[in-house]
Amino acid sequence: MAAKKSTSNLHDHAGYWLRYVSNHVSHAFAQKVEAQGVTVAEWVLLRQIFEAVAANPSQLAVSLGMTRGAISKLIERLCRKHLVSRSYSGDDRRFQSVELTPAGKRLVPVLARLADENDHEFFGHLNAEERMSLIDILQNIVRQHAWKDLPVE
Repeated sequence: MAAKKSTSNLHDHAGYWLRYVSNHVSHAFAQKVEAQGVTVAEWVLLRQIFEAVAANPSQLAVSLGMTRGAISKLIERLCRKHLVSRSYSGDDRRFQSVELTPAGKRLVPVLARLADENDHEFFGHLNAEERMSLIDILQNIVRQHAWKDLPVE
């Protein structure tokens, strides 16, 4: 009689637990920022523009690991929400700069506070050493796989 193959249990996989935690953390944060009128992807772009003060879409696409088309769509949505503005270099519309409007500049710290609160809600029970250890492990996984794209969804 052939030996029966052992099939691993779903709960034995680190990926299962990472996804479980990630889904809950991400969903809660998405609800918080959506209550402020933006998506998580829009928040990531707003935060990146906040750091850069003014940037061109190509630079933003590279820094966020997104396509130029995806960045253009996000910029257009944020322009319609009056959170960013575009300016063009002379008559050539290919060369543009994107910056936060006054409303966008006011919103970014509000969203950053929500991100901090979300982090505290899910990871606040960890002591400082445990939290840093978790971050170190996750960053090590990112480095090991040479991932560059920022998580926006």
